[in-house]
Amino acid sequence: MAIVIAYPFAVLLIGVGLNLFVFDVSPLIVALPSDETVWAFVIASVLLVINHTWLMTTTELTRVRYKLHATPEEWAASGTNRRDAQSEGLVELERRHNAHRNTTENVVYFIFLAFIFAFASPTTLAAQVWIIGFALARLGYTYSYLAGRDGARGLFMSLSLLAMYAMASYLVISLVA
Repeated sequence: MAIVIAYPFAVLLIGVGLNLFVFDVSPLIVALPSDETVWAFVIASVLLVINHTWLMTTTELTRVRYKLHATPEEWAASGTNRRDAQSEGLVELERRHNAHRNTTENVVYFIFLAFIFAFASPTTLAAQVWIIGFALARLGYTYSYLAGRDGARGLFMSLSLLAMYAMASYLVISLVA
């Protein structure tokens, strides 16, 4: 229980430490993002679209493999019933739904933070590491979740949280610097 409570604070402290000692946070200056920051957004966006496509496709392939349907109307049209579905298929479909839901939830916060972060004139390295790092971590999370590798899934979840916490702390530090 203590680990669960301390975990977000530990990740936050790592982000603060990296911002202070590696990325040289300077006082907040609101400006249009640099070309390099925009490129980081482009790369991250493409990676996140790939991740979404991967989740979407594997979900549909699981439905096809186990003859599962998305809506009551589809079940009725197929002449089958959800109660007759293989439990393994339902478990695998739930795994994909959970991975997709978790990714969507995290991307919403990422977009909000990254947008503000980009206009706060971060160093190029900080922008590239935190913005692209988040997208790469989400790809790793998706792979780990779908492959059932809990240790790796936890690592990649921590890395994506680190990117978000680091962007948030960068903004706060730049306000008081």
